[in-house]
Amino acid sequence: MNTGDIFQPEPFAVRLNTKPTYWHCEPGWEWRARPLPDSLLWYVMDGAGQMRLDGQVWELSAGTCFVFPPKARPYGTQDPDRRLVVFGMHFDLLDAHGEAPLQPAAMPPLLGQMVRDTAFFATLAQQCDAGYRRGDPLGAWQSRVYLQAMLLHLWEEALHPRASAAELAIDDIVRAIHREPGKRWSVADLARWAHLSRAQFVRRFRAATGLSPAHFMIQVRLERARQLIQETTMPLGQIATALGYEDVYFFSRQYKHYCGSPPSALRRE
Repeated sequence: MNTGDIFQPEPFAVRLNTKPTYWHCEPGWEWRARPLPDSLLWYVMDGAGQMRLDGQVWELSAGTCFVFPPKARPYGTQDPDRRLVVFGMHFDLLDAHGEAPLQPAAMPPLLGQMVRDTAFFATLAQQCDAGYRRGDPLGAWQSRVYLQAMLLHLWEEALHPRASAAELAIDDIVRAIHREPGKRWSVADLARWAHLSRAQFVRRFRAATGLSPAHFMIQVRLERARQLIQETTMPLGQIATALGYEDVYFFSRQYKHYCGSPPSALRRE
């Protein structure tokens, strides 16, 4: 997908028109499609070849994916020594209620996109196929949901460029803080985790979360405190200790400062 083709997908549903299928393309395979009657997901899992459509040419390899729109007439060939293995299905894109077809402009096609997370995408394909083959109502629903997830994953990767090593490290750090909000996290240690200087880390962390590391840690800690107050019978002192506060009175003051009322008021509610 070209950078100029960025769009924001609308809420949508899908209707499967054929079963999810794996094709190991036969020797001598060549695909000169008639105008497609509906949308087609066509994902290369292995092999090599070429795809042509409307004057454009794509080299095919593992991870190449197309979402062909209705009326497209693709032309595909394969390397005879590296035969293609393809997963796909025909489907209709519908509005969020599953009733009216979406207008073509609402969901522009994705053509020749290289899937970055191929392992995850292959798992979605496998589950889509397994649900359909089971043949019960739950399996049919599962198959549609996994197809939606595949389309959403393609659009997500198209809309968001590959994250840098530092961005991935910051994502890991954010998840770690959420997992252990009571741990005493050092900004210097977190910066080393991200392989950044302290100043670079603080700047990039703020860009990713909207908060400095220190304020983010306070916010996560107090969000967890709110949850524990509302959903458990743990005493406030025990909650404060579990979340890394040595002084329950300081915990109460900080909670009131950030949340607008003391934790005791929330507990009474």
